[in-house]
Amino acid sequence: MGALSEKELRSTDRLLSIEIARITEQAAVAAATLRGKGSEKEADQAAVTAMRKEMDNIDIRGTIRIGEGERDEAPMLFIGEEVGSGKGPQIDIAVDPLEGTTICAKDMPNALAVIAMAQDGAMLNAPDVYMEKIAVGPGYSADLLDLDRPIQDTMKKMAKEKGCNITELTACILDRPRHSKMISSLREIGVAVRLIGDGDVAGVIHTTDTEETGIDLYVGIGGAPEGVLAAAAMRCMGGQILGRLILDTNEKKERAERMGVSTTNQIYTAEDMASGSVIFAASGVTDGNMLKGVKFYNNKIVTDTIVMRSRTGTVRRINTEHRDRSKFHILG
Repeated sequence: MGALSEKELRSTDRLLSIEIARITEQAAVAAATLRGKGSEKEADQAAVTAMRKEMDNIDIRGTIRIGEGERDEAPMLFIGEEVGSGKGPQIDIAVDPLEGTTICAKDMPNALAVIAMAQDGAMLNAPDVYMEKIAVGPGYSADLLDLDRPIQDTMKKMAKEKGCNITELTACILDRPRHSKMISSLREIGVAVRLIGDGDVAGVIHTTDTEETGIDLYVGIGGAPEGVLAAAAMRCMGGQILGRLILDTNEKKERAERMGVSTTNQIYTAEDMASGSVIFAASGVTDGNMLKGVKFYNNKIVTDTIVMRSRTGTVRRINTEHRDRSKFHILG
């Protein structure tokens, strides 16, 4: 984070781990006011607006590296936008103000407000394209994951390392037609498949707490920006993730090159996607396996947030009662 000394870096890291929670809390509350209302765009815009406003209150010189799109596609939180008060350390920021727009609109589980911060130049400038992903939680060998190995072989290797029958494993996959063959191949060998309609950042993170979530492995094709956010979380929690951009048209290759990605078919590790000191935070919008959704009462708003730091391996849960409704940037 800039040219700070190690002591200053640690101090800044601790400070941001507190401030970062305020950002996701704002986005989560704004989105939660529109849970179940059926409007994905409105819920997403509410989260974006609230998150952007709260960033101005933090003493950073931040640059959005993963955001709502390029400048001509998004009015705020666009890639390259400068955020923060203009004081303090220079940092890279990846955001998904509402991870799971569809599940929020339908009031389904695991919608989140998500952000990651890292030192300047530490995050992969991933274009908004698809990415092949595979992820597991901590405790497995470094060669367990392989994007080119048949998924059946990986699951067999995983069962051996875990010391269990392969029929006891569960893989999480986005429910998309493109995954139909993979789903069938997993079920053929007895692996259970947890299908999710949206929210693959949460799907990846769930592999880090198998006892609570029941998910052993995440696999499939999803958004590249979400892959970077998931990698930031895995850096903090000790899990593994591999990703490979799908640049299958000249237009996508040109976009990637404009963002500094010139190598096709490269396989990225968590460290490649989010290096150095990383801070990750997520607040629940709807109830889920990892976090509870925002709760509204007559005299308070309650949020549930998780904040992680790669430097210390700390995973902190913050359940907060907010008794001053006026401090939230709620639309309408």
